[in-house]
Amino acid sequence: MAGLAEGASGARAVAEAGQVGAVGVAIVTGGSRGLGRALAAALVAGGWAVVIDGRDGDALSVAAAELGPAVSAVAGDVADGAHREALVAEARRLGPVRALVNNASTLGPSPLPQLATVGPGELAAVLDVDVVAPLALAQLVLPDLRANRGVVVNVTSDAAVEAYEGWGVYGSAKAALEQWSAVLAVEEPDVRVYAVDPGDMRTRMHQDAFPGEDISDRPEPGASVPGLVALLDGTRPSGRYRAREVEVAVPATPAVNAGAGS
Repeated sequence: MAGLAEGASGARAVAEAGQVGAVGVAIVTGGSRGLGRALAAALVAGGWAVVIDGRDGDALSVAAAELGPAVSAVAGDVADGAHREALVAEARRLGPVRALVNNASTLGPSPLPQLATVGPGELAAVLDVDVVAPLALAQLVLPDLRANRGVVVNVTSDAAVEAYEGWGVYGSAKAALEQWSAVLAVEEPDVRVYAVDPGDMRTRMHQDAFPGEDISDRPEPGASVPGLVALLDGTRPSGRYRAREVEVAVPATPAVNAGAGS
């Protein structure tokens, strides 16, 4: 299919060889860098097959190659309906679709503007990517998630619930994302639906929000990944979570046989 980056055939081979295991297939939007890429790597390590997307085809191809044969990449913009259909079709080719992670989003104008200066078109563009596209993608994959008792993870922000100067556009979009997440959870009892705040991270988007500032004190995206994986792999009820506050199970340490080798 046009738009598939290298790695799709490898991911299909992994799935056909039965190496996906009992976990299934996850779609992770915005998977070429930052949180999406870090999450995709963790999911692959946990036995998932993963389909990632991104607007930068070159960066996406590099990410897919580095993440390995269990990852398939579909280049495109989540705001484009044809791209969303291609993304879901690729996931279904790999196996049972059990998770959708709506991670891709746009910040909007940078530097962050006062609401008094925001044009209607600027607000509409952010809503299209951060609210409308995730819902449209969820609608496409809901039949799979119902059948597989799957999960939707919508990546949100504390800007959805706090009033920060300059964050009105992005924050209002994330607030809308959270609201439809909560309603979908009520309407779809067989699907777990999470709105997850990953916290501040050292990402390109965060740098765009603070142009010229040093954001090296922010945690790497990987700090938020264990909590996300725990939600995807667990059975916690639908709701809003902070990724770094999700309790993560620690693997038990094997017992040592005191008599061994004596």
